[in-house]
Amino acid sequence: MFRMNAKRFVVLAVAGLGLLLAARTFLPRASAAAPRPVADGANQPVIRFVKNPEMAPALQAVDILGKPVNKDNWAGKVVLVNFWATWCPPCREEIPELLELKKEFKDQLEIVGISEDDDPPANVLKFAQQKGMTYPIVMATQELIDAYGGVPALPTSFLIDTQGRVVQKHSGLYPIKSYDLEIRSLLGLPTDARVETFLDQGQVFLKNAANATELPGVSFKGLTAEQKKQALHRLNAESCTCGCNLTLSQCRVNDTGCPVSGKLAAQVVKEVVRGAKPAQAPPAKGTSSISQ
Repeated sequence: MFRMNAKRFVVLAVAGLGLLLAARTFLPRASAAAPRPVADGANQPVIRFVKNPEMAPALQAVDILGKPVNKDNWAGKVVLVNFWATWCPPCREEIPELLELKKEFKDQLEIVGISEDDDPPANVLKFAQQKGMTYPIVMATQELIDAYGGVPALPTSFLIDTQGRVVQKHSGLYPIKSYDLEIRSLLGLPTDARVETFLDQGQVFLKNAANATELPGVSFKGLTAEQKKQALHRLNAESCTCGCNLTLSQCRVNDTGCPVSGKLAAQVVKEVVRGAKPAQAPPAKGTSSISQ
């Protein structure tokens, strides 16, 4: 399953040997891409949830034990849909923390692991049993990955509230204390955290990059309001050519370090300023594949 950008790779040093994992990537502790709890001047924790969140994509599958997993059974629970893989070191590090959360919140919290392993389910099951993973694990399909969209790295967890809506996404290892605050808040349990909301501009679902008025690494300085509108329209309509199959806007949100989308986006802004007509570009391939 080579779903990640072909230009991405990770080199792991194992006993002095280089192990190349092509077309996949993983993230260490925490991620700058997703809003996370911070403290204000009074040291009060602040947690952030999506304003007007979308319903979680449908999930009706069978886990690696042969048991049914159905989104319809999540009503009244907080749910963590955790995309992971056995080969991903941060994913393995996160497992004990997820088990600790499940132990704390019991039936009020559902955790569903979505394994992106290429190995057969039997191998994943053996790994899960060795790690004591008691929550259901479903083997990823392209349809499921596309339904959630915006899963550029592992681990990535989608936080779903008791009404079945996706209110946050965290890529990389996320502090268990922060998860605890978010889950407690969604369950209506006592917490000293203040809740703020934000408009999803691609932080949760990449399709919502179309809502963004600013993009990472793209300068709209000096543009009139109409020029900026034109630039954003083009950035959401034209494809990046790095191989990601996303629009330029989506690629800037998904991979802020991509030199291809950075260069193309800058060129779009220059052409808008000059009033130049855009070159004929292929339609964005990524729009349909990540639509909900």
